[in-house]
Amino acid sequence: MGQNSLKLALFLEVLNYEQLPNHVIERTEELFLDWLGSALASKEAHPIPLFERYADYMGPLSGPASILVNQKSSSAYFAALVNGASSHLVEQDDLHNSSVLHPATVVFPAVLAAAQDLKKSGRDLVVASVAGYEAGIRIGEFLGRSHYRIFHTTATVGTIAAAVAVGKLMNFDQSQFLNLFGNAGTQAAGLWEFLKDAADSKQLHTGKAAADGLLAAYMTREGLTGAQDILEGDQGMAAGMSIDPVPEQLSDRLGERWALAETSFKFHASCRHTHPAADALLELMKSSGINADDIQSVTAHVHQGAIDVLGRVDVPRTVHQAKFSMGTVLGLIALYGNAGLNEFHNFALTDPRIGEFREKVRMELDSEVDNAYPNKWLGRVSVTTSGGHTLTGKIDDPKGDPTNTLSRGELEDKFRRLTEFSRARNASETTALIDLVWNLRHLKSLDGLK
Repeated sequence: MGQNSLKLALFLEVLNYEQLPNHVIERTEELFLDWLGSALASKEAHPIPLFERYADYMGPLSGPASILVNQKSSSAYFAALVNGASSHLVEQDDLHNSSVLHPATVVFPAVLAAAQDLKKSGRDLVVASVAGYEAGIRIGEFLGRSHYRIFHTTATVGTIAAAVAVGKLMNFDQSQFLNLFGNAGTQAAGLWEFLKDAADSKQLHTGKAAADGLLAAYMTREGLTGAQDILEGDQGMAAGMSIDPVPEQLSDRLGERWALAETSFKFHASCRHTHPAADALLELMKSSGINADDIQSVTAHVHQGAIDVLGRVDVPRTVHQAKFSMGTVLGLIALYGNAGLNEFHNFALTDPRIGEFREKVRMELDSEVDNAYPNKWLGRVSVTTSGGHTLTGKIDDPKGDPTNTLSRGELEDKFRRLTEFSRARNASETTALIDLVWNLRHLKSLDGLK
């Protein structure tokens, strides 16, 4: 059995609230608010109503767990399914750089649903969420860059991250966590091929990861055994899903390095791979004084992961697909100075100038950027002006990264924009939710989160 998996399972068993530094507790609340806004922002947006109807048809019409977008309730399983799908649609949920994992959209749907079902406190939810983040991030790093080229890490690793968070709520011991790894890991799935077709699979990935993680935990609690070496075994996840696994990442500085605190917030409403170039172009345009009409061409100097994901989209057919188009994102930045939800929905597919600008943009693999990735996501662009001049823009820390993070005030503003965009909550309800989340660690009941 892999010793690193054993160490990770033991760490998860003994983890407790008293171990958590205050900055980790605060960041957990901030990440939770950010996730909550992402979930609410997708109200009535395709394909989320399909998940809601499925939950109505297959699940109970009411239950202990909240479905956020419609303020209904259901079983923990179906609440996790819908909330996991809804929080990954508008491309505003968090990302951890070196694991290329979106932890919030799989951990929080599962842990909130289970915590409401099991009558746990806000403090319990915080500890369990940290467990899910710490395990998920390390497993993502363990599987390496090759995994992400084919597999959507948030779907595969996310299933285990969600399971770990729920298992922590249930006070699993080391042996149970090993079984849980096996039961969740054998369900792990999610392929990038959907992006080429503008298919809806990305939301299915996160909904299923959250729900299947919850399933794995509840079944493990009942005594269902799982493969004891699902991560490092010769027929396990790394063997089948990676050619460059790094086993020592599974136990990297457990209890000393808090990976949750390394997680980035999203500023732009697009795939995170577009953010470094978007920020670099925005900075260049501000510093040089040029506007969109002055730009003849743009080269985004990127890492291979950006090419693998964004290179699948030529001319986007949907708003969601447009968020994976480097040319569209940079067009919104150049023409509107922002790539937010309103810009995507109002202009990305309908403004002919965006289409024209998209044709001016190309991506080019850059060794400096690629060597820094995934630990650092560098932004580098080269612009040729209509006057024939070449200008360069660079940023080392995209807006939202831990070294250039969003303040609580900025997170509140973002949350208000997200709820206002979808009209999921009115102004007073939005304020009440913000106040509730900033008090998350002290909540005796989580019933108010709905």
